[in-house]
Amino acid sequence: MTAPQTTPLTYNGYVSQIATMAVVQTTTVGGVVEGVDAEFNSIIPQMLNYAELRIQRDLDLLPSQTSRNYTLTIGNNQLQIDVNDFVTLQTVQINQGGNTFTLLPVTKEVLQNVYGSSGSTGRPIYFAMFGGDLSTGGNTYNNIIFGPYPDAAYNLTITGTVRLPTLYQNAVAPLASTGTTFISTYLPDLLIQASMIYIAQYQRNFGQASNDPAMGPTYELQYQNLLKTAIVEEARKKYSAAAWSSMSPAVAATPSR
Repeated sequence: MTAPQTTPLTYNGYVSQIATMAVVQTTTVGGVVEGVDAEFNSIIPQMLNYAELRIQRDLDLLPSQTSRNYTLTIGNNQLQIDVNDFVTLQTVQINQGGNTFTLLPVTKEVLQNVYGSSGSTGRPIYFAMFGGDLSTGGNTYNNIIFGPYPDAAYNLTITGTVRLPTLYQNAVAPLASTGTTFISTYLPDLLIQASMIYIAQYQRNFGQASNDPAMGPTYELQYQNLLKTAIVEEARKKYSAAAWSSMSPAVAATPSR
């Protein structure tokens, strides 16, 4: 594997960068960099949550796409999938006899009206999302319904997006000084800026009565500027840039879609 042409952030590097920019003193304990203030240390996990989740929601990152296999039950038009399997679904396909059949997403109302009973069986053609596990507040599984009802135990391959590993998992020695993540390697600029927006709230620098009311908005502006170019780059990776190509938008001439 070739080395990334960036300056990746390890967990120790990340904490050191944020502490320097936020003017917080640090120390190293057992090979892990931490702040000398317990309050600063207590916000690091959620500071990373804020930054990493925001980046993943703003950018449909290509590495977050994955696939999993499932099996339908004969006569049961509902499939339960673990809530942690996917954040969003993209495609659902049936694998049968060496062939694949991609299902079409529709609303649940369509399936309830057209395929409202097990009297309509066959190879499913359509699917719809249908809520989650109410008893645990949606914390266990999500439901997918199909139409028509399956007449065989079809094998499914579902593709979708997942949450990428957090840098906080590396907050132990020796990973703290060596381990990186996709975001900390290829989007360290966004990671730092987003984290500084969060820490501006910790330092109470977010309003007119604060010591530096421009701190939060300034980091937000920098984050938005970086986000614009990152969005285009992610679109290019998936051939969804200008004219469904992988090229950067041309300033002088852009082909029509």
